[in-house]
Amino acid sequence: MNAQNWDAELYEARHSFVWQFGKGLIELLNPQPGERILDIGCGTGQLTAQIAESGATVLGLDSSPAMIGQARQNYPKLQFVLESADAMRYENEFDALFSNAALHWVLNAQSAAQAMHRSLRKGGRLVAEFGGRGNIQAIETAIIAALGPNPPPSNNYFPSIPEYTALLEQAGFEVRFAELYPRPTPLEGENGMENWIRQFKWFYFETLPATDRPKALAKVLESLAPILKNEKGWFADYKRLRLIARKP
Repeated sequence: MNAQNWDAELYEARHSFVWQFGKGLIELLNPQPGERILDIGCGTGQLTAQIAESGATVLGLDSSPAMIGQARQNYPKLQFVLESADAMRYENEFDALFSNAALHWVLNAQSAAQAMHRSLRKGGRLVAEFGGRGNIQAIETAIIAALGPNPPPSNNYFPSIPEYTALLEQAGFEVRFAELYPRPTPLEGENGMENWIRQFKWFYFETLPATDRPKALAKVLESLAPILKNEKGWFADYKRLRLIARKP
């Protein structure tokens, strides 16, 4: 995955929606006792633990040392590995791959697709959900407008259904189901959008002198309030790509 810096404490304190929304994805996975499953982008381990409750043997994988360290503290009886999805070297090891809100951080998506296909046993399945085309478009547009000329490139990959389906098929998968859907996501607290930006998009602001960052952040929040804030508070303009694929 990329070099995103993760604050595991902020992630757990303010962004629990990441794994809470993933519970429905586990139902699609339908893990079975005795299966060996890889949780790609496991974060701090909450969904890895839920999969393990089925009786499956689960390995949690994440490229962030902070996330893996917290996952190991949270669930010392489970196994976690520090690794990137596009660099893993497993071969025919897993009955299923599960990934929630992680694959949009893997900029080398082609290598990741090949690595995922290689890691599955014949007949194995991939069940994943992540940011798709148009995800957080309003947020990134506001940030880029506040930064001025020559902003850094995005640290995310948000593909369309045809784009990602083609990528998986080129790697050898059969795509059985794919859906792109809007999922406006509430952000916790009065500072919900600021916390979200500091967790997921602060690298943009690090291109500015430190003294200019508060003013730029305030400009972003001011421009987003009419779009992404209502009587209940802030929300993020998420669009999620959910898919199921198999290795023939």
